[in-house]
Amino acid sequence: MSRPEVPVPLAIGPTVPAPTLLQKAVVEGGAILTELAQARGLIWVGGPREFPDELPDSIEWVQLPAAGIEDWFTAGIFARHPDIRFTSAAGAFAASVAEHTLMLLLAGVRYLPEHLRAASWRQQDFFPHVGTLRGKTVTIIGAGGIGRALIPMLVPLGAHIIAVNRSGRPVTGPGIPDTIETIPAEQLGKVWSRTDHVVIAAPATPATEHLIGAEELARLKPSPWVINVARGSLIDTDALVAALASGAIAGAGLDVTDPEPLPDGHPLWVLPNAIVTPHDSNPPQLRFAAFADHVAANVARFVEGRDLLAPIDTERGY
Repeated sequence: MSRPEVPVPLAIGPTVPAPTLLQKAVVEGGAILTELAQARGLIWVGGPREFPDELPDSIEWVQLPAAGIEDWFTAGIFARHPDIRFTSAAGAFAASVAEHTLMLLLAGVRYLPEHLRAASWRQQDFFPHVGTLRGKTVTIIGAGGIGRALIPMLVPLGAHIIAVNRSGRPVTGPGIPDTIETIPAEQLGKVWSRTDHVVIAAPATPATEHLIGAEELARLKPSPWVINVARGSLIDTDALVAALASGAIAGAGLDVTDPEPLPDGHPLWVLPNAIVTPHDSNPPQLRFAAFADHVAANVARFVEGRDLLAPIDTERGY
């Protein structure tokens, strides 16, 4: 579709920052920056607490800065603005988070935590524990943007992938072979005994809270590393600690925890088979540029009247 002759007015809120990548993205997408009162769309860079209770009648679309939007549901933003299209940043940060996911998984499989703690040459002690992803089955729960970015990283390492999504429709994208196995979330219970390692990348909704608990951990092989880069609420933390302490699973790599921040003295800090990173798989120096790219793409789509990226489905919760 062609762009309209008159540029589409958009606003950035809650305040317009000094010249940034974001302002450049709006202009490159084919729009012009204006005050909120004259805008047709709003690029929001604040949090849900700052979001206005009322918006001008001219606002048709709001772009949110986050991929995970559970806090926005809790704040009632979508209920207060039922006639406005909202989009999230889902998929914008997928490459960075996928890299972090692969790092956590390989660190566990290659026994890196023990190597880092070692203060002497213990080669024979380490050999039995060092593994490989080649020929192993990695189940990705929530094979959306992060999953689509992760699969092409895992395939060259020889891993077999089971992609779990809501619909069970094949996962497609650059670098994703047609042979990837995809199953619907309702059949998740069938994959635990086949799984060598688990990656959790699903959205946080009431339906996914404690998606992995004591029962699921007990059904896994003793070999798996469980990697969570989604939200801490998707794993029952007490059950995970018990499984790690007993050796029921090999380990866990967590960029998110429940509670978060993880308090000092929590068992996850000291368990030798747990790797915890402080929710930094998408650090600011990478996040801002990725969000600007996402905004530019969505602004162009809005200007041209095309479907927007990452539309929020209030019924599904993401």
